[in-house]
Amino acid sequence: QVQLEESGGGLVQAGGSLKLSCAASGRTFSSYAVGWFRQAPGKDREFVGATIKSGSSTYYADSVEGRFTISKDNAKSTVYLQMNSLKPEDTAVYYCNADGVFNTVVSGPYSIWGQGTQVTVYS
Repeated sequence: QVQLEESGGGLVQAGGSLKLSCAASGRTFSSYAVGWFRQAPGKDREFVGATIKSGSSTYYADSVEGRFTISKDNAKSTVYLQMNSLKPEDTAVYYCNADGVFNTVVSGPYSIWGQGTQVTVYS
């Protein structure tokens, strides 16, 4: 089973950008689809986007479509979340998850999570 660790969070002004990383260790990363989720205080964890095993196809929530981009580098065992045009409502802890099945990454049941990285967007 793969282990995940997110990094790259921080404090950014509205309209700015951040790039998050999800680094994997353990089993062959190319065998996993990877998703990004976020959880704001007092809210449920919500889907942000996901990529298939090869990284050649991605899928996004409507709230981030056109602003966020996911990329997967299997050679580096890392998935990235490039976030542009950030808004205060993007403030949350961001998590990545992984599964051998793409639909499971998107819809669950979820079994592999990182510890999360905090993103705070101020106006």
